[in-house]
Formats: sequence, C-alpha cells, structure tokens
Amino acid sequence: MKKMILHIPHSSTHIPFYDGFVEDREKIDNELIKLTDWYTDDLFANGTDDHIITPFSRLFCDVERFTDDDLEPMSRFGMGALYEKFDDGATLRTVTPGLRKRILEDYYQVHHDKLTDLVEEHLEEHNGCLIVDCHSFPEKALKRALDRSTIRPDFNIGTDPFHTPRELVDMAVSFFEESGHSVLVDRPYSGSMVPQAHYRKDKRVGSIMLEINRGLYLDGDKRTEGYERTRTTVQSFLNHIRG
Repeated sequence: MKKMILHIPHSSTHIPFYDGFVEDREKIDNELIKLTDWYTDDLFANGTDDHIITPFSRLFCDVERFTDDDLEPMSRFGMGALYEKFDDGATLRTVTPGLRKRILEDYYQVHHDKLTDLVEEHLEEHNGCLIVDCHSFPEKALKRALDRSTIRPDFNIGTDPFHTPRELVDMAVSFFEESGHSVLVDRPYSGSMVPQAHYRKDKRVGSIMLEINRGLYLDGDKRTEGYERTRTTVQSFLNHIRG
C-alpha cells in the first residue's frame, strides 16, 4: 500500500494580517463562510497518507492560483493568487507591489516549496507519487465561478491531461457511481495540483482532484447529519485509489 500526498489548500479561515483589506470585518467573515472548503482537513486527512494543509485562508493567498495573471483565468475577476475583490465584485483589498512580493515570498512560495519537497521524497522512495487535490464546492455556483451551471453533482473529479491517468479517472467515476452518488469529470471544476517543478515535465507525478458538494455535509459553516457518512465515503475513495 503506497502513501499518497493529500493537498488540502482551502480549509483554513486564518488571515495572518489585514494589510490592504477593507475595514468591513463582518463582510470579510461572511466571505470566509462562502469560500472556505470547510472541514476538508478532517474529511480527507488520515493516518496513512502524507498531507499538506495550507495554514492560511485563500482570501489571504490562494496557493492553487497561478501567480502570473496572464496564466490565471480568475485574475480578471480580481481573484488571482491574491484576492482583491469579493465574489460580488466589490473591493476586498488593495494589493501594492510591496505587499504582493511579501505575501508571495513568505506564504505562497513557502507552501509550494513544502509540496515540492514532499513530492521529491515520494519520487525518491517510490519512483512515483500521486497527489490528491482535496476540495469542496458550494451547492449554488459563486457569482465569479467560471462554470455557473446549475448542475451540481455530489462529487466532482478534476483532471490534468498530462498528470491524470485515464484509468485513474475511470476508477474514480466507477467508485462514486457504484456508491450511489452523482459524479462529473472536470465539471464544475477542472484541473489538479502539480508543483511547477514537475508540471507537464514528469509523468511519474500523478494528480487527481476530488471536490465534495458541501450540501452533502454542511449547512453554512456547520456540519450536518451527513458529515460522517461523507467522511466515510471520502476515506473509502482514498483506499480505493491508493492501490
């Protein structure tokens, strides 16, 4: 049984400092409720696999976004690596060049260095590794979502054409369908995390994203009676693909 790497980037609500943010703390708190992947640290983490949990909120720095705005589609909404807009389009934060440099160096890059180092450890030990990119998504599409379809499956598999083997996708889809859940591939979210050092370069680095519909386990930011059932399903899925 091989260990996988669980990348859990959006479970934290911690904002290390509020430089540049608007003063409306209540609106910021409401945005945290809307954008946080609540409890994904607990839903995914286990005693078998290695995991990396981002210790700060995506509202402060989104480690899943490209730092180059030309490569990051969400940057046109002011929601690139450093969010400057709320989901409703209002100003969240003013990011000066100095503030951007500080956050990207001290937070974004530190996180990615840890992930890269862990991938290198797995490659050295196993000559391969599998990253599971661990997320949840709201029942109703966000205003700034690239895919605003009302079709919201129970689970969403995200893939990368270079790093996600077809047989892994088929295995994932079959698992959820056989467990009685609806599942879509690359809808409403697509892609999966791979460190830049290996991205589109090293086939030994596999990656697949799992997004959980929050309606299965959440009401706002509170767990519902479906929480334990959802966690059991997620852990069963991880066991299924671990090999």
